[in-house]
Amino acid sequence: MAHDFSSPDVSISLQGQLLLADPSLRDGIFHRSVILLAEHAAEKGALGLILNRPTDKSVGDFLQGEDFELLRQLVVYEGGPVAHDELTFASFWWSPKQGLRWALQISAAEALAQARRPGRVVRAFIGHAGWTAGQLESELCRLTWVPARPGPDLLGREHEGRLWFDLMRSLSPLHRILAEAPPNPCLN
Repeated sequence: MAHDFSSPDVSISLQGQLLLADPSLRDGIFHRSVILLAEHAAEKGALGLILNRPTDKSVGDFLQGEDFELLRQLVVYEGGPVAHDELTFASFWWSPKQGLRWALQISAAEALAQARRPGRVVRAFIGHAGWTAGQLESELCRLTWVPARPGPDLLGREHEGRLWFDLMRSLSPLHRILAEAPPNPCLN
């Protein structure tokens, strides 16, 4: 579904959708990123988490003690460039009626409780992605991001190397070509 973000009379919320980085976006952390847009209001801005940027760290590198044993092996993901010095947790689950649901910036204790619930996926993040009022809309007008609705299979997929490619390829034949193009087509 196409959105017109250039019209000042249109207020569209993309909360709960994924933002797929356009192939032309080569800015370090956002290059080929998949972001869950957890909050979005044009007048307030937006907040999201990059889902496909694992670091070489695990929760055990940050939290010690027997209380956190269940979380120690969780890979820590780079959630974005904002508040990059904070380790937080998020829980994700699929609701047949509401689609993808989440609880963000939860404590380690709450992450432990969520990890024990069936159907919940708990992740650890350092930082998050954020946009000020109107900033995301401006980037969408410049076609920096491709909005996409998450499907029920999102939580069962690997969220590392192939997530961006698989999601882009599933959108349309044009997006498939864009995803499969070499990084610099001029060098072919």
